[in-house]
Amino acid sequence: MKNIKVRLQPIVSKINLPTVLKTTILPGDTIERLFIATQVGEIFYIGNGDIRTFLDIRTQVIKLGTSSGGYDERGLLGLAFHPNFYYNGLFYLHYSVAGTQGPGAHPEDFKPDPCDPRTLNLRWVNRETQYDHIDTVEEWILQSNGQPQKLRTLLNLRRPFSNHNGFNSLNFSPETGKLVLTTGDGGAGYDPFNLSQDNLEIAGKIIEIDVGKNTTIKNPPIVTRFNELPPTIQDTLTVMAKGVRNIPGISFQRFNHQYIKYAGNVGQDLVESIFSFVLYKPIPVTQLVQTGFIYSEQEGCINFGWRGWEGDFPTSTISGCTNNPTLDEKTIAYYNETVALSGSRLQPLTSYFHKDTRPNKFGGTALTGIQAYMGNRIPGLTGSVVFTDLARKESQPQVRGALAYTRLRPDGKQSDFSMIQTDYDFGSQSAFYVNLGTNLNQTRLYLGVYGSMKVTDFNQGTVFEIVN
Repeated sequence: MKNIKVRLQPIVSKINLPTVLKTTILPGDTIERLFIATQVGEIFYIGNGDIRTFLDIRTQVIKLGTSSGGYDERGLLGLAFHPNFYYNGLFYLHYSVAGTQGPGAHPEDFKPDPCDPRTLNLRWVNRETQYDHIDTVEEWILQSNGQPQKLRTLLNLRRPFSNHNGFNSLNFSPETGKLVLTTGDGGAGYDPFNLSQDNLEIAGKIIEIDVGKNTTIKNPPIVTRFNELPPTIQDTLTVMAKGVRNIPGISFQRFNHQYIKYAGNVGQDLVESIFSFVLYKPIPVTQLVQTGFIYSEQEGCINFGWRGWEGDFPTSTISGCTNNPTLDEKTIAYYNETVALSGSRLQPLTSYFHKDTRPNKFGGTALTGIQAYMGNRIPGLTGSVVFTDLARKESQPQVRGALAYTRLRPDGKQSDFSMIQTDYDFGSQSAFYVNLGTNLNQTRLYLGVYGSMKVTDFNQGTVFEIVN
């Protein structure tokens, strides 16, 4: 693959953690503007060269960093503008709700032990009291006076742990016109309750929401499973994919009168994975609930394979070698599940690894963004899919994120990837790559960078445009 070098052009700096970077055209406006949603609950947009506040819901978002020493995966996680936002003013939010902190469902340092079957068959019990927090998905409207107002709540989701809630988690499908919600597996490590493979669990799925169906239910019940939802809400939902660990949203690329869908799975210990698919058969939630429908690859629903598979590999636990501390031992964590999913899971488009000494590769930490690029300003990237990793393993002591790209092969085989070189000098400051965004026609790319891994370290964010 071609070696590509780009420049990072700063747009705005000294902001909080940017979790979503998107553009839209405000009603009555003529310019496509960049919107930045921060994890703590602010939404800004760039107007006439300065940064302006669009919405501030910090008081409604759970207080971050209180139970994890400053690292936190909760907060404002999703923002999406309706395809007809210019005319109807509708937009959608996904965030963790203030005042909903619970004790958690299980100790978060869980690790499966193949020699102890109890660790392989845990169940989430006492869900109404044993949970970490509640996430909500809401519909808002930008009123004619320029003030946003909440219209209704679409979903209230009880989450077992603080992490793996999804991020950049709301995107509209240009193919179906539906709102796509990407949820993580609920958190901890190794998906202790196997929520991602359970058909009735909302966790670990890619879900389509038909927002055109007005259920008249303004504040739905707090649930964890599809069968706990009222039938009118079930009727608005379809399941696109399962087997998700944690996911930085979904990107759609128009190609030959159809859409290629790109999505990623954040890895456990070994590998980060990027998936692509075109054809799928969304399964109506009403069908799941009423008939106990068992869906698989044959029926057209996509399965990313977690928790039996971590991308290319059977999910493994890692332990150090006693006689040689430079080596480690990998043990298959869920052998039976690995075997059961071996023929039905979707193979990754490409994978990159936490340890990789090959030229023009890097040791990854966590996938943080995937975007198709259809512009021609960076010629070598046209038609590719670009992705970001939080922090390259080899970039210590000054942490640097990674920018890379891949593309579909004509023969349909798995693709390689290549790093994208950047010329920006971050100096002695750490640079975690926390988000990747694009404009409406996918001809521009935006990168969110943060100077710390702690949400309690404020105003260390910079948003760049990636240019030739």
